[in-house]
Amino acid sequence: MTEKIALVTGASRGLGYAFAEALAPDYHVVAVGRTIGGLEELDDKIKAKGGDATLAPMDITNVDAMAQLCRSIYDRWGKIDLWVHAAVHGAPLTPTSHIDAKDWEKSVACNVTATGQLIPFMAPLLGETGQAVFFDDPKAGEKFFGSYGATKASQIALAKSWQAETVKTGPKVHVLEPNPMPTATRARFFPGEPRDSLASIHDEAARLIKELAL
Repeated sequence: MTEKIALVTGASRGLGYAFAEALAPDYHVVAVGRTIGGLEELDDKIKAKGGDATLAPMDITNVDAMAQLCRSIYDRWGKIDLWVHAAVHGAPLTPTSHIDAKDWEKSVACNVTATGQLIPFMAPLLGETGQAVFFDDPKAGEKFFGSYGATKASQIALAKSWQAETVKTGPKVHVLEPNPMPTATRARFFPGEPRDSLASIHDEAARLIKELAL
């Protein structure tokens, strides 16, 4: 087995999309996302580069679906070399005292619970030599960012605990902080912000991949 496998969660848009595209053709990309159109567009771009992808249109909060996906990956390849976790739920900005219960539940489910469930699924696939990548976006404690800030901070806390636990044993866990990008999530947070002042998702993916020396 010489083919390198990269699993990208949150691959149908934003930085996850750009990462998945940039990793091809050096990796066979397993692209997980909820937006089928985005995954199909990604597949076209990966094929245009001479790469291959496996599309997995599913919600990471569906623990049974993710467990089945990981089992299928094990049965087909026996491992993954890289996990890039870019999936996130950005709840609308609101005063903390006005947080909507459904938005809170979605934030916890996607940003915290799913991460806590996925790490145990991914660890055996990554083994000692694989690498996992998480993206920090420190908004905890900022006004109106209660749902997003708290749950994103919790996600990164999980990643950093795993990082500290695996220094000697592997896999290697990275926590990166991308520059601000013109993503749909950021547009909801900062409507009217000049998009040309932000780093493109493709430039950021290229920069971070170089930083990781993948």
